[in-house]
Amino acid sequence: MKAGLFQKQTLKLAMTQELTQAIALLQYSAQELAAFLEAKSMENPLLQVDFKNITPFDSNMDRKRKTTKRTFERDQKNLIEQIGSGESETLEEYLHAQLNSLKASPEEKLILPVLIENIDENGYLKMDRDDLAKRFGVDEEFIDSAYFKLQSLDPAGIAASNLQECLLLQLTRQKRTPANQLAITIIRDHFLLFAEKKWKALAKMLNIELKDIQKVHDEIQKLNPKPGSSFQRGKPAYIIPDVVVKREGEELSVSVYDALIPKVSFNDGYYQQLSQHKDQEVNKFLQEKQGDYQWIRRSLEQRKETLMKVSLKIIEKQPGFFLKGPSHLYPMTMREVADELEIHESTVSRTVREKYMQTPGGTYELKSFFTSGIATTENDQASSQTVKAAIGNYIKEEDKRKPISDQAIVEMLEDREGMVVSRRTVAKYRDQLGIPSSSKRKRFD
Repeated sequence: MKAGLFQKQTLKLAMTQELTQAIALLQYSAQELAAFLEAKSMENPLLQVDFKNITPFDSNMDRKRKTTKRTFERDQKNLIEQIGSGESETLEEYLHAQLNSLKASPEEKLILPVLIENIDENGYLKMDRDDLAKRFGVDEEFIDSAYFKLQSLDPAGIAASNLQECLLLQLTRQKRTPANQLAITIIRDHFLLFAEKKWKALAKMLNIELKDIQKVHDEIQKLNPKPGSSFQRGKPAYIIPDVVVKREGEELSVSVYDALIPKVSFNDGYYQQLSQHKDQEVNKFLQEKQGDYQWIRRSLEQRKETLMKVSLKIIEKQPGFFLKGPSHLYPMTMREVADELEIHESTVSRTVREKYMQTPGGTYELKSFFTSGIATTENDQASSQTVKAAIGNYIKEEDKRKPISDQAIVEMLEDREGMVVSRRTVAKYRDQLGIPSSSKRKRFD
């Protein structure tokens, strides 16, 4: 071992700041890209970002427009802005409005607003009654009376402490019938057995038939487990496609919809004004910002070009989807597309991130076109989406009194569709479709 000076030649990838930003820019959605450009314009005086060119997306942009003044004005408006944005009544306001007509003592009128303020967005009230009694210096019976009056308000089931109480509150509001009384008894005294669908044990315990419990189940399905949810008014999220696919007969065409991306231009007047200075620091600053502008322009062009290439490849490999429908989506991986385009798989992944394609059959996320393959008896492959569609159709058409098991679905897929899948795969796809197991789908009437 001795100290020395040696030369060594190696190859490595250097991630420059420009390359890092180019990779980030590729995966930006239209909204993220607009925000990025706006931030860049704040730090680069040579970069001009024009947002005036941004126009709302109109899915009927290719239809022939009428020449009347009314139609012209309508077409110039953003369709999204036409949706009313008026404030709707909140759950708290709705309950407070009912307090005015509620017969309550002065003490109760002090407690009820406190209870209303603590009701969550789903309509549940989970406060400790002992703490409330100590807080207001009253006994628990007084608190129970306030709870009872609050729970008598609309919507039915409000201010319950749990799901069981919520359902009971709604059932007690209904007309008294034998079926209603049975439902109350089951929910009040045998809620867990009913919820876990141990209906045979429950029927034996109550000395009733399974079809009677089935009727109770159907009645419970009509109730609202979240009585406060109807007052939630979140702002709707609108999806604007990045790519638009049009069909003319059997021909498909694709275009990148970049009207939401602001225009970028070079501030030549500012550059000419500052370039007259002989200060080296000023010249260095101008060269740096000019290079930054040129990099952004190249990156935007490359982003658009890559998005177009990937979209064209999707159309090339999935013609059945666009011409016949989602059931004709074939297996396709990002690696397969990357190899054919001679780019890295991660580039494809970044390109399709949070981007959408408008097709003649609807708007889809770009990454949804990439699905795994399922082997078939004909040495071919079917996409996982096709298998899910088949499973959904089988269960939709089944006899609910004798629902088909996962193993039976495995056999049906192989016999009818030629798809070879395991029982575990069927169970996984069924769960992804939100379909319960055969034992929970069974009906007794």
